[in-house]
Amino acid sequence: MEEKTKAGSKRTKLGFWKWAIASIVLRLILSYFSKYLNLSSRPEVSTPLTSLRRLAEGYWLKQLSISPYSGSMYHGSPLLLSILGPLTAKKIEGHASHLLCSLVSVIADFISAILIRATGHILVTAHGHSLKALGLDKLFKDTVEILPSGDIAALVYLWNPFTIISCIGFNTSPIENLFVILSLYGASAGLVPLAAFGWVIASHLSLYPLVLVIPVIFLLGYGLDAPPRKLFVQSNLLVGEERSKDQVGVKNKPIKTTNFAWRRVVLFFFWATIWITYVLILCAISMKDYGGLAEMFKRTYGFTLTVKDLSPNIGVLWYFFAEVFDFFRNFFVIVFHVNILFMILPLAIRLNHRPCFLVFVYLAISSMLKSYPSVGDSALYLSLLVLFVNELSEMKLSFFLFCGYVGVSLLSPVMHNLWIWRGTGNANFYFATAMAYASFQIILVVESVSAMLNYDRKIRKLCTTPL
Repeated sequence: MEEKTKAGSKRTKLGFWKWAIASIVLRLILSYFSKYLNLSSRPEVSTPLTSLRRLAEGYWLKQLSISPYSGSMYHGSPLLLSILGPLTAKKIEGHASHLLCSLVSVIADFISAILIRATGHILVTAHGHSLKALGLDKLFKDTVEILPSGDIAALVYLWNPFTIISCIGFNTSPIENLFVILSLYGASAGLVPLAAFGWVIASHLSLYPLVLVIPVIFLLGYGLDAPPRKLFVQSNLLVGEERSKDQVGVKNKPIKTTNFAWRRVVLFFFWATIWITYVLILCAISMKDYGGLAEMFKRTYGFTLTVKDLSPNIGVLWYFFAEVFDFFRNFFVIVFHVNILFMILPLAIRLNHRPCFLVFVYLAISSMLKSYPSVGDSALYLSLLVLFVNELSEMKLSFFLFCGYVGVSLLSPVMHNLWIWRGTGNANFYFATAMAYASFQIILVVESVSAMLNYDRKIRKLCTTPL
């Protein structure tokens, strides 16, 4: 049996690397022909915050000693401008400069997949230890017969059409996703400086990952995803009673502590402060001749929060603010952004024992309500969802959601073409697909959270049912 298990694990590893390398080769081929696909102009792929075309414009302005934020083209980080800007101006043997930027995106996607895979392996191991600690060995044996969730999640990330389109669509979404995953991996592996670095850079690039500080604190304080902690306390008490009855003179060590590891959390904020200081210093140096940090905050985070660019995208805010009266605009800007904050606290209280799953939920909610969403956001949270494929095996409406995402992906460019190019439609055509997309995301979050809570109830029943 052991030899068969080892042989099966070797085949799984070989299979993973074959598919991973194939996805990289596909990306490189598509990147070479990306200028014919023209994905960088698609509103579903590039946004005012992630477009590398806008970044190239900002870099060109900076080369002319003009503020990169002049006009209304570039609204990203000045650090990205310094790193990726030169790549947008260079050429490889006469070929277009987009190849270098696409290569960076391919590398970012590959590293992200490896980190997702490593995080999945850590979660599977922790999941097994938790079930064994509760005396549910049989349930764990049933789950490990399936392909490890880390491998599945990594391959889903690499082969997800949303991820591939984002990679070859000349935008910065793969880089932003990389730092979010880096933070999650660092917190899962107990690498506090790495977790702090990933969180700071991800928040600096996109702002919305700021909310991930809560699940990261739970990861560092309480540990990895597990059944509710009170089950371990009850299990420890039951084991202690049984051993006292049997008069076994062996010390009963607690299986899982409910104490919060404040030291690691304080260390996280210490490192986060250091990384924030470094980022601000670098940004100040980059912007010293163009208005300083105040100009940067106004043109990046201020632009994101005030939703000034109303060009169409797959979100719902652009249409709403195009129709709302200016007198009510500031009120509704506050309402939409505070709505994200209102969802954070209840979910944190209910899912504090599932911090990695909480990361998925927060990212999905942010993708629904953020000012300038793209398919790269969906690529990230869908891959993280697959990390819990074993726990969510009884999730309802999976096929309906799959068909919904496919349908929206196909209809969105069609409706955009009817509205913008053919003139046979109007803005309502395209906004209908955006509303459908938001609805499917809401259903996905509700059903996945319900399935996870049902799984916890199932564990609770198995623990309390006498053998």
